[in-house]
Amino acid sequence: MDYKMLAGAACAALMGIVAPADAATAPSISAYSAPTSSADAAVESFYASRHGAPLWVSNDETARTLTGILKRASLDGLASGPALAAQAEALLARGKGGDKVALTSADHLLSAAWVMYVQALQRPPSGMTVADSWAAPRQQSAQEVLQRAAAAGSLSAHLRSVSSVNPIYSQLRDAAWHQVQMSGAAPDTRLLATLDRVRTTPFQDRYIMVDAASAQLWMVENGRIADSMKVIVGKPTTQTPMMASTIYYATLNPYWNVPQDLVQSLIAPRVVDQGVAYLKAHHYQVLDDYSADAAMLAPEKVDWRAVAAGKRVVKLRQLPGPANSMGQVKFAFPNAHDIYLHDTPNKAPFADASRDISNGCIRLEDAQRLSRWMLGSAAATASNAPEQHVLLPTPVPIYVTYLTAQANSGQLSFVDDVYGRDSAGSSVIAAALR
Repeated sequence: MDYKMLAGAACAALMGIVAPADAATAPSISAYSAPTSSADAAVESFYASRHGAPLWVSNDETARTLTGILKRASLDGLASGPALAAQAEALLARGKGGDKVALTSADHLLSAAWVMYVQALQRPPSGMTVADSWAAPRQQSAQEVLQRAAAAGSLSAHLRSVSSVNPIYSQLRDAAWHQVQMSGAAPDTRLLATLDRVRTTPFQDRYIMVDAASAQLWMVENGRIADSMKVIVGKPTTQTPMMASTIYYATLNPYWNVPQDLVQSLIAPRVVDQGVAYLKAHHYQVLDDYSADAAMLAPEKVDWRAVAAGKRVVKLRQLPGPANSMGQVKFAFPNAHDIYLHDTPNKAPFADASRDISNGCIRLEDAQRLSRWMLGSAAATASNAPEQHVLLPTPVPIYVTYLTAQANSGQLSFVDDVYGRDSAGSSVIAAALR
């Protein structure tokens, strides 16, 4: 049999898609983008390595699972998914009628569609910075996508696992898909923007996801939410940025390095009013910088009026203790904004519905609970010495994102867009769907 001819037939089928077979019931797609030449070549190479053996059509359940995934794929960032599903179903129907070429074309089409779908899922979210390479989202080549599918013990289970992405994403998309089916209306662009932001996931089995829009943190393990807690995030003027990074260690008895705007606007005026005794009473040290060998400055020799006026810059850090703003533990991770997770002695704001009040860092409702999950035991200090670093048994990726769409018991809801990111994100999504 001429497999090159069949591969060409599959490509022709792909290129010929303009609309679903049943345009009255399928979601409308304004345009179809054919596979890239590299993906095209990978599909041909894949079948050549299998001597033309089919991957999808030998099992009806597998083909149905994949076409079902493609039908909702416009929610997953692949606008052509419903059209691909319709074309595949038409070819499969012809194949059941005895058309072997159509059946082979359907298999090749489904392979190309699966590559496009997986690569759409793995497209980096708009606005997210990868601050540490170990947390970088996985982006598979077309060849790897197909080889992983072929090696799966259960292909249908593999499809469901890959398409679920992560538990927060799958809950939101399932609720969105249910709403689309029930209403027939196009999904809200805010929903699409949120799906884009939460679609990515690290390859590791354990990671943390922080949502700055709802001020929530999730601990994810083996594809499920192991635990969650409230957090406090940045104000609209000091937003907590979207990023992917990695937590390598915990810091017990941390210093609090006071942000420079607070040194000028809050602490310096109090020193002017109350004298340098204020600094001693609140356990502050005055430094020339925050390096490990920073020189201590005599507070009485500092012109605090100049500091309050922004004409002199000094660094302040607060010693560990019950009043320290970092609490008992903090979790730093590489990033250009000096954002980190930390404990806090002030638990009252966690009772508030709106928790966007920090200078950008992320305060934890229960830092000890998170410590136990990451370290395997409670974070305990060997002494009162400040800044005790404890390596995690295994580094934990952290994804900080922004999700204004929420799924609660299968129902969609929206939280306030306090950072104003939905308008920009929606524009990007709308352009991608045109």
